[in-house]
Amino acid sequence: MKKISLGAMSLALAGISGVAHAQNSVTLYGLIDEAVMYANHASGSSNLTGLSSGNLSGSRFGLKGSEDLGGGLSTVFQLESGFDVNTGKSGQSSRLFGRQAFVGLSDNKWGTVTLGRQYDPEVDLVQPITGDNYFASFFGTPGDVDNNDDSARFNNSVKYTSPNINGLQFEGMYAFSGVAGQTGQGYTYGGAVSYSTGGLSLAGGYLLATNGSNDGAVRSSWSSGTADSFFDSAINEGYETAKSVGIAQLSGQYVLGSFTVGLDYSNAQYKSDGWSAFTGTEKYNTGRAFALYQFTPALIAGVGYAYTAASGNTSAHYNQFSIGADYSLSKRTDIYAVGAYQKANGTQLVDGVRQSAQASIGSFGYNGTDTQTAVMLGIRHKF
Repeated sequence: MKKISLGAMSLALAGISGVAHAQNSVTLYGLIDEAVMYANHASGSSNLTGLSSGNLSGSRFGLKGSEDLGGGLSTVFQLESGFDVNTGKSGQSSRLFGRQAFVGLSDNKWGTVTLGRQYDPEVDLVQPITGDNYFASFFGTPGDVDNNDDSARFNNSVKYTSPNINGLQFEGMYAFSGVAGQTGQGYTYGGAVSYSTGGLSLAGGYLLATNGSNDGAVRSSWSSGTADSFFDSAINEGYETAKSVGIAQLSGQYVLGSFTVGLDYSNAQYKSDGWSAFTGTEKYNTGRAFALYQFTPALIAGVGYAYTAASGNTSAHYNQFSIGADYSLSKRTDIYAVGAYQKANGTQLVDGVRQSAQASIGSFGYNGTDTQTAVMLGIRHKF
């Protein structure tokens, strides 16, 4: 990360701004994550070999900073852009600052309020103590049906983050639909709480995102004014016309010396209404477990397991086994190897048609048959 003092920059900007505060700063930062990936049954029975960008961490660059207003109060902001290393294109539907874009006020005693495009409270407080935090989609939920892999971000949102009080922290968020006359549609809200003491960390939260209306016609897709799409694969794409997506998560992690173990559970419900292309409620209950071992300060490796059971509108079961290792070459550069195998059983809904369930590892969006294996060898550099 490159810190640029606004006091130092003031000489160059003197013709534009007459006031500069030496105690304030702007940080320019970024991350590039690139890997060679192989996935079988990536499209039907066809296999895929190629380069993949943003795997353990999304490739990005950004600016963040603060201004000290005195008395423990500061202005804070962050602008973060995602991109694909292989094409140079912007990520998050080609948004300039698609990963994050917010401004707000932070107080040492009372906490922080931010406004803009942001992550939800579950991603902030629950996801960091799950296996996905270490090896991303390979240790996440099949199809990322519970947003454990940060598939969605939220526009027009107001978020409050409490200070850390003896290991306890909580967040609340509300995102406005931003459409006149539709305050009851397209909004999102959520909350989460975490607690840490010694080697034990616990967290839980809930998120509800609602879809927009379609003027009396059946929706053709997810068109929420606030929430990005949750639909990364054939596992749940049959429910993108849902009235709402509700996600509850509970996670626990324990660190004992070089060992780290974790358990977590999520319940995701895709509910229909008169504008949905399906009826009833589709539920996804997921249990995940992982174990890691820090062999040296530079090398960490682990294994993971995820089980997702779908019920309601259709039924399917997904078993996923994962393995990963990460080696730090320096404080800013590491190399990694990860792999996963997934087996699907039962039926799922795709384009309104019930079909045999297709395996789809993480949020990569590849699916074809009832089994899938994916492996990846990559490098990640932070600047």
